[in-house]
Amino acid sequence: MALIGYARVSTDDQTTAAQIDALRAAGCATIFEETASGASRARPELARALASLTRGDTLVIWKLDRLGRSLSHLLEVIEDLRGRGCHFRCLTSPIDTASPHGTLVLQMLGAVAEYERSLIRERTKAGLKAAKARGRVGGNPKLKQGDTAMAQRLAERQRQLYLLELTRTAEEWLPTVRRLRLAHSPARSWAAVTRAVNARLPPGRHWTAERLRRAVRAFVEEGLAERALLDKAPAVRGDDRLVVLVAGIARANPKLSLRAIGAQLEAMRETTPRGGRNWAAASVKNLLDRARAQGLISTAPVVASGSAS
Repeated sequence: MALIGYARVSTDDQTTAAQIDALRAAGCATIFEETASGASRARPELARALASLTRGDTLVIWKLDRLGRSLSHLLEVIEDLRGRGCHFRCLTSPIDTASPHGTLVLQMLGAVAEYERSLIRERTKAGLKAAKARGRVGGNPKLKQGDTAMAQRLAERQRQLYLLELTRTAEEWLPTVRRLRLAHSPARSWAAVTRAVNARLPPGRHWTAERLRRAVRAFVEEGLAERALLDKAPAVRGDDRLVVLVAGIARANPKLSLRAIGAQLEAMRETTPRGGRNWAAASVKNLLDRARAQGLISTAPVVASGSAS
C-alpha cells in the first residue's frame, strides 16, 4: 500500500520544491512532477501517476488545485480511484478517502459540483439560444479556416484524454496482457489475450483485439508498459477457442463435473482437439487446467463425475 505523490506547477519559472518536501515528509517514496496548466486534463505525468496506482495505494497531493482547478475533474479522478480500490489524500485539506470524515467532505464537494454543473448547463442553453437568435452557428472558427496548428493541438489533447481514460481501466486489462504476452511461454496471440481479458468483464465492456492492441501500443509509446508486449506472437493454437469455451461453461456453473461439461460440449457439437465427437473427462480436465493457468477461472478443482446441483 504505497503512497504516490503528484506535484504540479503551471509555468517553467515556478518550482515544485515545496510540494515535494511536503510529499516526502508525508511518506511518498515515488513522486510525479509536472509543469502544466491546472485547467488542462491532458497531463502526461498525472496519467503516469494514476497508472502506477494499484489496489490499496494512495494518491497524495499538497493542495487540491494541484490536481485540477475544475471541481468536476477533481471528483472524477477521486471517484475513479475509489472504484479501483485506491485512496486519495490532500495534505492541506481535510480530504482522505481512507477516513469517514474525509469521505463526508468529499460527498459535500460532490453536491457543490452538481449544483455548479446545473448552473453551467443553464447558462450554456441560454447562450446558445441567444446566439441562434442572432444567426450565429457553433464550431471552432480556426478549424473551419484550416488552421493546422490548431488541429494538431486538438489532436494532442484528444490523445492525452485517451491515455487518461485508459489509465482508469488499466487494472482490468494490463495485468492479463502482461501475464499472457510476457510471463506466458510462448506468448499468446492477441485474439487469445482479448478473450482472456473479456472473460473477466461484463459483455457491455468487451474489447476487440484491435482496440486492446491499440491501447497497449499507446501505453508502450508513453513508457507505461514494456515494448516486448508488442512482439509478434507465434501462430494461434487451434484449440485456444475451446479453452475459453470450457472456461465460460465452468464459470457459469462451478459445480459441473468434468463429464457434465463434456456432455454440454457434445450437445453443442464441439469436436475434441483431436477431432473426435465424444468428450472424455481427461480432455475436459486438460482444457480446464490450461484455462486456470491463463487466469480465466479459479483454481478450484472440478470433480470427474456427477452433475450440477
